[in-house]
Amino acid sequence: MHLQVSNVCKSFGHGTQAKLVLDQVSFDLHGGEFLALVGSSGSGKSTVMRLIAGLDRPSSGSITLDARPVRSPGSDRGMVFQKYSLYPWLTAAQNVAFGMELQQRPRNEIRERTAYFLEVVGLADAARSLPRELSGGMQQRIAIARALAAEPKVLLLDEPFGALDIQIRESMQEFLHQLWRQTGLTALLITHDLEEALLLAGQVHIMAPSPGRIVRSVTVDLERSDMARLRVSSDFLQLREDLAQSLRSLEPAGRR
Repeated sequence: MHLQVSNVCKSFGHGTQAKLVLDQVSFDLHGGEFLALVGSSGSGKSTVMRLIAGLDRPSSGSITLDARPVRSPGSDRGMVFQKYSLYPWLTAAQNVAFGMELQQRPRNEIRERTAYFLEVVGLADAARSLPRELSGGMQQRIAIARALAAEPKVLLLDEPFGALDIQIRESMQEFLHQLWRQTGLTALLITHDLEEALLLAGQVHIMAPSPGRIVRSVTVDLERSDMARLRVSSDFLQLREDLAQSLRSLEPAGRR
């Protein structure tokens, strides 16, 4: 699997009213990798995600997945949003099965894969529960299971834990890391939370605003077997502060 974003620019509006929101954004994501885009509001990270999802098109540059241009949404890209986006009238199992039913997979396969991914995310006992009967963290696990069950080539994570409180957020970060290790998924995370990016991603790109562009890229090579210990380790704290300084330097003087 190879997702390639090459010299992507995006403007909104026309003529003299056009506003450049992305400027020459380029990066690669290969199978089994976990990559994060980090930036403040206005850095264009959500626009990048929309372009990769096929919900919009670049003004210039290209986005390809396995050498095929991305021009529209497709099942090869699974999306998980900040809001849980489950269908409230469907059970957990029915939500997980939804994408596979759209793909018209055989019923036996849908049933087996639904059960498997509910087990993977630790919610086999909640198969018949409606979303309103589940906590926020459980709902987000169902959303991730639904995305993975459709076998996307890449999982797109749009601030997936932003609506959760701190304790649930930390447990979900650990869950997602274990899921990545267990399934070998390929993931692209966008977040404003630098700590979250460093905990999860092997490659972190820092984005500057106005227009959005990548200004720094870091390979993260940290021992993640114990995230509670990692959060307070000297290597982690030093790297977090180094990148935090980079982010602070990008803010307008009046906001510092």
